[in-house]
Amino acid sequence: MSASDGPARYVIRVNGVLDSRWAAWFDGLQVIGEGEETVISGLLTDQPALHGLLTKIRDLGLCLIFVRRLDATQDRNGGPS
Repeated sequence: MSASDGPARYVIRVNGVLDSRWAAWFDGLQVIGEGEETVISGLLTDQPALHGLLTKIRDLGLCLIFVRRLDATQDRNGGPS
């Protein structure tokens, strides 16, 4: 198992607006609307959890803009914290 197989923080940006009430459906991840886009971020346990989240995004019909795996020194936007 490599380091990329364990828990990691992710930031996912989608086209479309969801509000924070969707956080429960996304297993407690942070959901923030930014204009016409939504940022979903938080800690995922492993790659299968990431794929499950991406499936939920697909099932909602949201257009995926980007997925970023963060390291410990990055904030939710992918910049230095």
